[in-house]
Amino acid sequence: MKKYGYLIGITLLTLLQSCEKSGIYKADVIIYGGTSAAVIAAVEVIQSGKKAIIVSPDIHLGGLSSGGLGYTDTGNKTTIGGLSREFYHKVWLHYNDSNSWKWEKHEDYGNKGQGTPAMDGENRTMWIFEPHVAEKVLEDFISEYHIPVYRNEWLNRESGVVKKEGKIVSLTTLSGKIFEGKIFIDATYEGDLMASAGISYTVGREACSVYNEQWNGVQAGVYHHGHYFKSNISPYVIPNEPTSGLLPYISSEPIQPNCTGDDKIQAYCFRLCMSNHPDNQVPFEKPENYDPKNYELLARVFESGWDEWFNKYDMIPNRKTDTNNHGPFSTDFIGMNYDYPEASYERRKEIIEEHENYQKGLLYFVSTDERVPESVRKEMSKWGLAKDEFTDNGNWPHQLYIREARRMIGTYVTTENEVLGKVNVTDPVGMGSYTMDSHNIQRYVTDKGYVQNEGDVGIHPGKPYKISYGSIIPKKEECTNLLSPVCVSSSHIAFGSIRMEPVFMILGQSAAAAACLAIDQQEAVQEIDYAQLKEKLLNEKQILEIE
Repeated sequence: MKKYGYLIGITLLTLLQSCEKSGIYKADVIIYGGTSAAVIAAVEVIQSGKKAIIVSPDIHLGGLSSGGLGYTDTGNKTTIGGLSREFYHKVWLHYNDSNSWKWEKHEDYGNKGQGTPAMDGENRTMWIFEPHVAEKVLEDFISEYHIPVYRNEWLNRESGVVKKEGKIVSLTTLSGKIFEGKIFIDATYEGDLMASAGISYTVGREACSVYNEQWNGVQAGVYHHGHYFKSNISPYVIPNEPTSGLLPYISSEPIQPNCTGDDKIQAYCFRLCMSNHPDNQVPFEKPENYDPKNYELLARVFESGWDEWFNKYDMIPNRKTDTNNHGPFSTDFIGMNYDYPEASYERRKEIIEEHENYQKGLLYFVSTDERVPESVRKEMSKWGLAKDEFTDNGNWPHQLYIREARRMIGTYVTTENEVLGKVNVTDPVGMGSYTMDSHNIQRYVTDKGYVQNEGDVGIHPGKPYKISYGSIIPKKEECTNLLSPVCVSSSHIAFGSIRMEPVFMILGQSAAAAACLAIDQQEAVQEIDYAQLKEKLLNEKQILEIE
């Protein structure tokens, strides 16, 4: 298969070279996006004997997998098969080499993990890794299968998608390049191709009544994690003085009744890669326009006796972290991303910069401000950004954690009822198992005059669940040749479980397999023979059901 893939790659490169003069690039499957799902989808297309092109707005491939989320959210690892598992096998191979351990010895890292070992020798997988390692593994896939990748190519969202008779014929990027294909896959976090193709989607939370759910919509007073204010803390500039105005990042809107739908989305953050090795760290610098008032609320949290600041400094190899949000006031920039999914590229860039400045200011505040306990400041002095990660971006992650943006309304909508096993799925193309996990969505003032967070929900499925093929394809009347394995058709709360990088890779492979079958059968993606798709996926070691 590798030899066959090589020959396919050489043939495709020759074809592409002939097309470049006209600015038109052709392949069987055009994949828009630079995520891990995009790379895995392209590999599957090549392995299936077809031609693929990745059109990536990103320069670095991998999305969050290579963008700081190295402490993988996996859930039940037995659900992870196919090329997704191969990715984690290749990570395992990397760390089996003693040369990979530069800043610590392998035996000093130990074998920490989430319920199962980080380095699972029996299954030859490793689930916890450094950002640059994930990027290397994905780039190795690109090289091995000779996959053409056009980077820094942004879809013309206004007029770049051409459709004829219900099919996408081509997409055009802002640079003027035209990509023509038989099938298109939107593998972005934002769903820009899907939206530009006129496919139905939603943003935000549905009311519980829409899909007969319990955990959708507003969920005030629900505290499934520790990310809420455990003490009564005043939200006002002058404590307990409403006339002094609200502190930054607190909404003045009254909280709506639980289960009410809205257009708000869970908070974003950067998953920071830090190092505590003195020779591999960059100090936390004071950002431009730094204002300690932006972190006054955190100072009050510390003064209340809260001492969990370092609880999500999750260790990855070589004395580094995948640092995630933890507590009532942390790296999540709550409520500051609502317009991101539909925003212009220019506005999205502003939002990303706002998040970066917020987190850089947060690090500087906790490192230097005298209102932060001395013990915390002393411990922070041992940390810095990892000097050998994100070296072309000031050691800052190149990917903001887009936990949720657009979600397609497709042929089938996965809800909490499927995730919780109340509804059987008959056409699975992958499985999920992670907690239905929504980070906080808004910060508000309670009726008693204190600050509180809302939207942090965590409901465990109990056992792995099946994801329907219908959740990665649009309605037939809207488009017959597009698949969406990332912005899947699901409710807000169900997406909170699906939105894990291993699952995106699983669905990326399944989407590509379906695309190739649709080409072979000359059928719409909605009309392919599911029995054949299932057989193909099982042959490729995808996990579709667990007894």
